[in-house]
Amino acid sequence: MNLNNKLDLNSLLNKKKSIKKIFFYRICGTGMGAAACLLREKGYEVEGGDLNFFPPMSDYLRETKIPLHDLDNFDWKSLEGFDLVVVGNVVPRNGDDARKIEESGVPFCSFPAVLGAFVLHDFNVVGIAGTHGKTTTTYFCSQMFEKMGQSPGYLIGGVLEGRPSSMLGSGRYFFIESDEYDSAYFEKISKFRSYSLNHMILTSLEFDHADIFDDIEDIKKEFTPVIEHLKGHIIANVDYSAVEDLKVKFPERNWHPYGEHSDRGPRITQKSPDKTIFELKLSGEWESFETNVIGQHNILNLSTCVLFAFAENFSLKEIRESIRDLKFVKRRQEIRGIYRGAIVIDDFAHHPRSVACTIETIKTKYPEKEIMVVLEPNSATARSNIFQEEFANSLLQANSVVFAKPERATTVKSAQNLDFDLLKQELKGANIQSDIALNLEGLMEFINNKVNDKTLLLVLSNGTCLGLWKSDFVKELID
Repeated sequence: MNLNNKLDLNSLLNKKKSIKKIFFYRICGTGMGAAACLLREKGYEVEGGDLNFFPPMSDYLRETKIPLHDLDNFDWKSLEGFDLVVVGNVVPRNGDDARKIEESGVPFCSFPAVLGAFVLHDFNVVGIAGTHGKTTTTYFCSQMFEKMGQSPGYLIGGVLEGRPSSMLGSGRYFFIESDEYDSAYFEKISKFRSYSLNHMILTSLEFDHADIFDDIEDIKKEFTPVIEHLKGHIIANVDYSAVEDLKVKFPERNWHPYGEHSDRGPRITQKSPDKTIFELKLSGEWESFETNVIGQHNILNLSTCVLFAFAENFSLKEIRESIRDLKFVKRRQEIRGIYRGAIVIDDFAHHPRSVACTIETIKTKYPEKEIMVVLEPNSATARSNIFQEEFANSLLQANSVVFAKPERATTVKSAQNLDFDLLKQELKGANIQSDIALNLEGLMEFINNKVNDKTLLLVLSNGTCLGLWKSDFVKELID
């Protein structure tokens, strides 16, 4: 590798005034596209290239008038006309693309580094981190602070209805989804380590991403250098032992603990299919809040936003008004329509805890429905047997289950593939009917045989679910 022209966060800060024209290599990733749009909004000349351009990101980029290039027919000489190349983390270490970028002579960096140096360094940055709930919590925070008149900036790793996934804003706050996945083939650190964070919301912390981390200790090591120097608030869910470990390690930091088992709450006092009333202990007093948000895990996510706003001295009246009516990111409990009488809901859940929490929320919202779950364990960790027992337990509230078995084997070197036959046996022991679909045709056969007007079809996947969301099934959905 030739990394002589690689720039990290500090190098980029030093070159901030000299860089004007930036090329995003593999721009259609969620983070890459959002970062490109923020830099364009900031005044930089931005172009980008990719192998495929799929909505909604392709539409989003074209709306911002960012010139896009097909990398299958790319003139590599043209890179020399740019001051900086931002490299997506889908570019492999030993591939031709990496070699050509390195040989171009143009300085290059990761998108977290350029985002931290050229955008976030100018804001009061709140990083929303943790294994679960990052996207939802970031959107909740952004909406709340907008309603409280703050005009925050934000970057959210999901598709929003009627608004872009990222925006600079005109206020001093910036809320950014801060995941622990690595930044680029040449920068094997978690993205949030380059985000110039002032505050952190830590929703949860347990083992995941087994393709890049060996254990939970590896993940905690990524948080350590950030928390060690963090000057602002840390809103942290101490239900997780790994979070408590970090809190014990850095007791001098400004911690604001919360959780189901915390003496601060939240605790739900009333719930119905369309609203929740919950309490949090603030300044030694239990304070009540009402919201349209349903489900324990969503109330935990929302509580982080309330706690941060309260720590920033916003009034209880402002906070209460700001959370009454909140929207969700697409693919988070998103109602897609009606199919053969059944309500169809799409959700991104693919980790056992998220699966269990999502099913619990849907049962609360639709108590009269039989819940048919279609689960595609699509990520590298989910495809492995690391969560074999946890996946079985996560589905115990479902009435029936169809496993959409991915074609790809897991890439986790220390694990075997998830055993779907064993999952079936475990669910059978709990009197839950389950099936395994190997392709779209098989999946549609199971769906067609089971759904009716008493059914709610809950599709859990961070992908297309064996192509379901790209098939004619979508055309048959009734609004």
